[in-house]
Amino acid sequence: MSPPSSVRLRQLARLYGVQTAYYDVNRHRQQASEESLLAVLHSLGASVASLQDVLSAWRERKQALWQRVMEPVIVAWTGELPLVVVRLPHSKANTVMNCHLKLENGEEKQWQWFGSEGKLLETDDVEGTRHVVKQMRLPDGLPLGYHRLTVELRGRQEESLVISAPVKAYGSSTGLRERQWGVFIPLYALHSQRSWGAGDYSDLIELTEWTADMRGQVIATLPLLPTFVDNISGPSPYLPVSRLLWNEFFLDINRVPELQDCPPAQALLKSAPFRDDIGVLRNSALVDYQRQMVLKRKVLEDLSRHFFREESRRRENLQQFIEDNPVVEDYARFRATCEKQDISWQSWPQLIREGLLREGDYDKNDRRYHLYVQWLAHQQMTDVSDTARGRGLQLYLDLPVGVHPDGYDAWREHEIFVPDASVGAPPDTVFLKGQNWAFQPLHPERIREQGYRYVIACLRHHLQHAGILRVDHVMGLHRLFCIPNGMESRHGVYLRYRAEELYAILALESQRHKAIIVGEDLGTVPSYVRLAMRRHDFQRMYVVHYELASDLQKGVPPISSKSVASLNTHDMPPFAAFWQGLDIEERRRIGLLDKKGAKEEKARLQSMKKALIALLRDRDWLQGAENDTSAVLRGCLSFLAASRARTVLINLEDLWLETEPHNIPSTREEEYPNWRRRAQYTFEQFCQLPQMADTLQKVNKLRKQSKES
Repeated sequence: MSPPSSVRLRQLARLYGVQTAYYDVNRHRQQASEESLLAVLHSLGASVASLQDVLSAWRERKQALWQRVMEPVIVAWTGELPLVVVRLPHSKANTVMNCHLKLENGEEKQWQWFGSEGKLLETDDVEGTRHVVKQMRLPDGLPLGYHRLTVELRGRQEESLVISAPVKAYGSSTGLRERQWGVFIPLYALHSQRSWGAGDYSDLIELTEWTADMRGQVIATLPLLPTFVDNISGPSPYLPVSRLLWNEFFLDINRVPELQDCPPAQALLKSAPFRDDIGVLRNSALVDYQRQMVLKRKVLEDLSRHFFREESRRRENLQQFIEDNPVVEDYARFRATCEKQDISWQSWPQLIREGLLREGDYDKNDRRYHLYVQWLAHQQMTDVSDTARGRGLQLYLDLPVGVHPDGYDAWREHEIFVPDASVGAPPDTVFLKGQNWAFQPLHPERIREQGYRYVIACLRHHLQHAGILRVDHVMGLHRLFCIPNGMESRHGVYLRYRAEELYAILALESQRHKAIIVGEDLGTVPSYVRLAMRRHDFQRMYVVHYELASDLQKGVPPISSKSVASLNTHDMPPFAAFWQGLDIEERRRIGLLDKKGAKEEKARLQSMKKALIALLRDRDWLQGAENDTSAVLRGCLSFLAASRARTVLINLEDLWLETEPHNIPSTREEEYPNWRRRAQYTFEQFCQLPQMADTLQKVNKLRKQSKES
C-alpha cells in the first residue's frame, strides 16, 4: 500500500533539501503547511502544482538523484582520506571506470577504479532497478584548490568539482597574541568638511590614517557594494545591485585624474548653483542619495566624455582592467539597458531579460559611463586597502547574504536564484509576524552544478581587500528561511544547503587571501551552526546587547577568544539609546511594540542593566554612577577591551552618546529613515572631541595588557 500523498509530499521535500518542520524561538515545533511545501518545491523545479502531482514528482526526483554517478561537488579535507561516493545500477556494481583528475595547476592524474574493490555503503530499489552506493578513493596528497574529476562508465562521462580545502580558515595559528581593536562607522554616515554630505573613499582613507595614529588595527564599515539610489528601491547596503563590484556613490570626485584637464567639469564644480546644491547636502541631517548621485553623475559624465574622446595611457589601463574583470563590461551594459528601459529587468522583452544584450538595447554613452565609474571605484577602493595595509590595519568588510531582485546579479545569474520566493526569518519575540528581507535565495543544487562559480567570485571580490570578512547571516551556509511569494512570513519553510561545501570554499579562499572569516551568528541559531564554525575556525560575534538578552539567569556570558566583540550592531540602537530605553519608545511609536510589549521590554531592560552593572562593579570597571551613561559606556568598553576577544570593535558614534539608530529592521521609509542618518559630527570635528582620544587610548592600553596576560 502506497503512503498517502501528504506523507509522500514530505518525502519529496526532503529529496529537495526542504525542511518539513522547524523549532521556533520558544522551542515549539512548527510544521510546514502543504501549501508552503508545494509552492517552494515548485520554485525549486519540482513538477508539482497540487498533491496529485506529488507521486510522479517524487519518482522523478529519486530517479534523477540515483542516476548521478557522483555528486557534482566533492570535498577533500586536508589530512583526511579523500573519498568519493559512487552510485551504480546493481548490474554494474563491479564495473571498471576510467578516472581522470585535472588539478587546478594543470597537472593530470589518470587511473582505473574497480567497482569490485569499492566499499559497499547502501542499496536501494529505484523504479524496479536495484542500485548500489560504493566508495572510491581519490589519490592522496591532493594540493589545495579546485580540481575537476571526470569518470567514464561505458561511454558515459560525468564530471565533479573536487574542492581540496584546509579544515580551518585563516588565523587559527596566530593565537592570543593577535588581540586587536578597531572602529566602526557606516561610510555614508562618515562625512568631512570636504565631502558632499555623505562619506566617500577618501574619508575612509582619512579614518584609516587617524585610527592607525590611535594605534587601532581594524576599520569596519557596512557593505560598499553598488545600490539603487531611487526612492522606490531604497539605499539598503544589504540589497546591493551586485556583490561583484564597488559603489560609485562613494567616489571622491576631486581625486579623479581627468578633472585636472576637463574644463566642462571644472566649470560645473565652480558654478554657483552647483555649489549651492552641495551646500544643501552638507547641511542636511540625512543623506540624500538620489540628489547627491545626480550631482556626481553630472560631473562624472563630463569626465567620461572627456576620457573617451581620445586615446591615452589611461585608456589602455581601463582596457586592461576590463580584460582582467570581464564582469565590468557586462555590468555596464546591464546598467545602461536599465536606464533605457526604465523598468525592472523582470519586465524586459524576453531576449534581453534572458541575458542577450546588443548595442541597440542601450545607449553607448551610458555604457561608457558605467565602465568608467566602475574603474574609478576600483581604483579608489584599492587606494583604501593599500593605505590600510601600509599602516598595518585590516579592512573589515561585510558580505551581504542576498542581492536586490532587480539587480545585475539576479539578472545575469537568474538560473541559480529561486524564483517566486524571498528569504526572511520566522516569527520571534521581537518580530511577531516574522521578517521578509525581499531578496531571492540561491538555488541549493544549481549553485553546486555550476561549481559555486558565483559564490567564489563574490568572495574573491571582497577578499582582495578584506583582512577580515564578516559573512552576514552565517546560518545561511546551512539553511535559509524561504517564503513563497504571496504568503505571509510565518508560512515560510527552511531550505537546506550543502554546508560542508560552502565551509570548504570559505576556508580555502580565506587561507589564500590571508583573511579572517567572521560569521554573523546573532539571534536564534541552531547549535550545529556554531559547532561547524568552531571546527572551521570562524570567528563568532559577541554583542553585549544580545548576550545580555540570551539568558539573564546566567548573567553576562564570558567572551570567547575566537570572537569579534562589540556593544551593538548596525541593526541595533546605539548604546546611549539602549541604556536609556529610548529604542523601546521608538518601537512603540512605530507600532512594532504594543503597550504590553513595551512594558515587558522595559522590565527586561532593567534586568539587563542590573546584570551588566553587577559585572562592571565586580570587575571594577564602573568609575561613576549607574545613571551616568558615559561612565557605564566606558566601563563596558573596558570590559570588552580587557577580554580574550580576538577583535574588539567600537562604534565611534557611541563615544559621543548618539541615540539615533542607523536601521530599525522591518520598518519602511515613512516610519524611519533607515541607512540615511549622517554622523552628528564631521570627521574633523569628532577627531577633536576629548572623549574620543581618551577612550580609545584606554582601550588600546587594555588590549595590550590582555595580550600579555
